[in-house]
This record gives sequence, structure tokens and C-alpha cells, in this order.
Amino acid sequence: MIKHIFTNSAGILVSRILGFLRDLLTASILGANIYSDIFFVAFKLPNLFRRIFAEGAFTQVFIPAYAKSNYKISFSSVIFLQFLAFILILSLVVTLFASIITKVIAIGFDSATIDLASPLVAICFYYLPLIFVVTFLAALLQYKNHFATTAFSTALLNISLIVALLISANMDKYTITFYLSWGVVVGGVLQVIVHLIAIKKLHIKFFTTNIRKKQRDIKQSKFYKQFYPAVFGSSAAHIAAFLDTWLASLLVSGSISYLYYANRVFQLPLALFAIATSVALFPTIAKAIKNNDEQKALRFMKKATMILFALLGTATIIGIVFDNFIVWLLFERGAFSSSDTTQTALVLSMYLIGLLPFGLAKIFSLWLYAHEKQGVAAKITMKSLGWNIIFSLVLILPYGIVGLALASSLSGFILLFLTLKEFGYKNIILLLKTQ
Repeated sequence: MIKHIFTNSAGILVSRILGFLRDLLTASILGANIYSDIFFVAFKLPNLFRRIFAEGAFTQVFIPAYAKSNYKISFSSVIFLQFLAFILILSLVVTLFASIITKVIAIGFDSATIDLASPLVAICFYYLPLIFVVTFLAALLQYKNHFATTAFSTALLNISLIVALLISANMDKYTITFYLSWGVVVGGVLQVIVHLIAIKKLHIKFFTTNIRKKQRDIKQSKFYKQFYPAVFGSSAAHIAAFLDTWLASLLVSGSISYLYYANRVFQLPLALFAIATSVALFPTIAKAIKNNDEQKALRFMKKATMILFALLGTATIIGIVFDNFIVWLLFERGAFSSSDTTQTALVLSMYLIGLLPFGLAKIFSLWLYAHEKQGVAAKITMKSLGWNIIFSLVLILPYGIVGLALASSLSGFILLFLTLKEFGYKNIILLLKTQ
């Protein structure tokens, strides 16, 4: 497990370093203004779905169902075709009604800003079908304990966006946002290609036209019954960030960008430690529980919890103490001013308060998913999001953009408390006693 965690962490680190280079260039070239806002809004929706798919719902439901299936190729074929067809149709709908979708995403934008943003929303959304293919293939690779391709392929999106920025650096700001949007799509294509190469090298067969109908119907029914609630149960932090963007569109210009840049820094330790650990840990826990070996599952969870507590706790303290320096070092150049640094640093500190609870909740939620309690996890997440909305509405008036970030962190503590409550006092005692 440690090897797999290291592989995921190394891949995420490479990707995040390139991501920060991308953000550095974006901040320098676009700054924090209406043009950066409209691109971040356009990329927000497919990026939200990407995180839900790649780091949550699909993988956490697909792997246990795939492991239990006696007709794995038939099962994977049907799931692949149904999901891909739905997402392609959804992408076409977004293209046709881009203005309406943009208004929903950023309710505070005026009509002129929506006209600027809607073409970018339509382009960026085609990243979603591409990233679904990546996620599907990644789940098959994870089942075979191959993590390297997925971990390192995320860097390709950042490379694509960096190239787009370098090519368009001397153009007008609105044109740059188009280059960035097409860079998102190109990055998705590159990720699909490297996953197909890995699938071929490992001789993994996942598609057939000879589908066994009876077995297909049984497995499909169980899969979708678990998948829909898992969408909510695995995405608390991401939906909270999306709600922040929605409310931030009501504030002054640049607010969305402050949230974006701060959240990018916040996501580094969350991805590097919590997500890397959960991705590597989940197949092991799912297989152990399938084999009725809960002691083994608890043993791995204890190791993961101790490691995460130390790493995320340290990252929280360092991040809050050096928030201004971190933002200054990463972003303050070109069009990104010292006042932008001050505002982003305040938002970052508020986000970091929730780093530990969000990270630990992700580990303990694996127990629920492995026991196919996606519905329970969904209820927990909905309660957490409900509190997030309440906190946001209370804090946005006195504290503005900083209050939104703090509200997100407070909801993380609610999420962790409810997850531990469902995990159970008995299991907590067993976990602590496990050697």
C-alpha cells in the first residue's frame, strides 16, 4: 500500500507543480479580473464533474461491483457505453444552452459578462466525456494495482494549458481565454491516449459486443442504485467550492479568482496526501471486506489515518503561518498585485482550517463505500452541504469572500463528525487497538 501511495503522491506532486506553473502564468498574464473570472467559471463545471468522477463516485462504486461480477467484460462494456452516451448528450445540451448554463453557474454575472463566458463554457464542457473515458480506464488499471499512468497523466492537462498560455501570451485577454479553453480539451485527449496505451500493454479487455443480458441487468441495477447517492457522498469539498464560486459571483470583480487561487493551494496537500492515500487504499479495503477480513481493512485504515493526521496537521500549520508568503511566492507578478495577494492569503487561511477534517473524512468514508453504504454517505454529505449553505449565508455579509472560505471549512468538521458517527464507536475502538 505504501508503494501505491507514494506512486500516487509522486504523480500528483508532478501535476501540481506544473499546475502551479500554469497558475503562475495565468495570474501573470490574466491577473484577477473579469477575464480570469469567466475562464475559471467556464472550467469550474467540467472540473467539478472530473473530481467527482475521478476522485469519488464512479471509482468507489465501479471497483466493488466489478470485483464481484462474474461477467466483468460484459458489465464494464454496458457501463462504459451508457455513461459515455449520456455524457455526450449532456455536452450537446450544454453547447445548445450555454448562456442559460452560464447564468446558473455564475448567477451574479450581468448579460454582457454571460455573453463573454458562455462560448468558453461550451468548449470546456467537452473535457467531461474525455475525462470519463480516462476515469473508466483508470478504474480498470487500479483494480490491477497499476496506479502510475493515472497519477502522472494528470500533468498532461497542465502542460496543455501552459502551452496555450505561452502561445497566446501577447494576444488580447479574451482571446487568451479561448486558447485556454481549447487547451483543456487537448489535455483531455492526451490523457485518454496514455490510458489506452497502458490498457493495451497490460492486456486488459474491457469491451465486448457479446453482452449477457441477465447478468448485465442484475449488475447494472445494483451499480446505479449505489452510484447516484455516491455522487453526493464523495464530493463534499468540491461541491462546497462550487457553491463558493456561485456566491462569489455576487461580490466584487476578482472574488472568484481569489477563491480559485486559494483553493488551488488548499487542494495541493489534500490531493497529495488525502486523495493519493484514498485512491491507493480503496481497492485493498474493498477486496478485504469482500473476503470478510475486516481486521485487515481496519489495520490499513489505522496506518492511513495516522499518516494523514501528521501530514495534514503539519500542512495546516505551515500554510496558515506562511499564507501571505506562499501566495506572494506563487502568484504576485505581472497583473497579480499585492492587494490580490493579501485577499487570496486570507481566503487560503480560512480554507486550510478545513484541511484536516476533509482529509480524514475521505479516509473513513471508504469504509462506507466498501460496505456499499453510498446512500448513507450521501445523506451525510447533504447534511454537511446544508450547514455549508447556512454558514455561507451568515458569514458572506460581514466577511465577504473570506467568510465563504471559512463556511466551507466549518462544513468539513460537520462532515467528519457525521462520518465518524456512522463508522461507529465500536469500529473506532477496534481501529485504535489494531496492531
